[in-house]
Amino acid sequence: MYDSKIVAFAKYVPENIVTNDDLSKIVETSDDWIFSRTGIRERRISLSENTSELCAGAGENALLKAGISPEDIELIVLATMSPDYSSPSTACIVQKLIGAKNAVAFDISAACSGFVFALSVADKFIKTGLFKNALVIGGETTSKILDWNDRATCVLFGDGAGACVIERGNAGGVISEDLHSDGEKYDSLTSSFIPLNNVFSENTKDCCKWLRMDGREIFNFATRKVPASINSVLEKAKLSLDDIKYIVPHQANSRIVEIIARKLKLPMDRFFMNMDKYGNTSAASIPIALSEMAEQGLIGEKDKVIITGFGGGLTWGSAIIQI
Repeated sequence: MYDSKIVAFAKYVPENIVTNDDLSKIVETSDDWIFSRTGIRERRISLSENTSELCAGAGENALLKAGISPEDIELIVLATMSPDYSSPSTACIVQKLIGAKNAVAFDISAACSGFVFALSVADKFIKTGLFKNALVIGGETTSKILDWNDRATCVLFGDGAGACVIERGNAGGVISEDLHSDGEKYDSLTSSFIPLNNVFSENTKDCCKWLRMDGREIFNFATRKVPASINSVLEKAKLSLDDIKYIVPHQANSRIVEIIARKLKLPMDRFFMNMDKYGNTSAASIPIALSEMAEQGLIGEKDKVIITGFGGGLTWGSAIIQI
């Protein structure tokens, strides 16, 4: 078995900024109503770039920071719930766009937990020796699956992508992890429903491309499961919260993070949050946050952080990573 090391983080977001005040002209809402309930002030909404293009931008930026040529990347694992196509995978399109012609490329679907799951998958390929390096990407254009007449969902989400490069190393990478799924609650968050409907069937259900979410169920689920998951990765690694520089949660709702902090008996400044600028970018939220933290000098070599995601599936998971 080999060790792994994360060598670079990067992001790519659309230039178009949509504020809460902008949304108040579309649906019945206000800046105060949105911010007081979510902590979101604005988000990026793509005008022309699809998920593959956002992910390619983040991937190229990560490779540049890592000093690795696209031709030398051996694996691309991409997490998204808003792919360009059902097939081919968005990862294959990214492979073409960035010129990573030698990489094995595939998508995974774990909604807002996607980046944690994708990093776990890539880490195993590195540690078992099958590949020497990997590009891990989380990216979304949730704007294309939102019902812009539904203020309960359209005010929450944004578009963007984040990425990291992981490779063989002497220490670091993923130290411990805790991943879960609960299909019993699958219908708490769904999008892009395609019913069985062919010339031989009598199915009369209609397609529904819009994201649908039971906000209360997701809120309760996250505040129950995330603290337990964080404690689990600490126990597995034989570490305490004192050993962790930051906790980087999925950037869904500041109220969720506040409850998690109370349950863990931690001050809010131990949690990194940037949902005020980007909203909920689903699988992209954690890598975008890590990229910003690296840019701001908040994390550096040998720092340990906990990343924790939760979302549709239902899925949730945490990992301790060392920079």
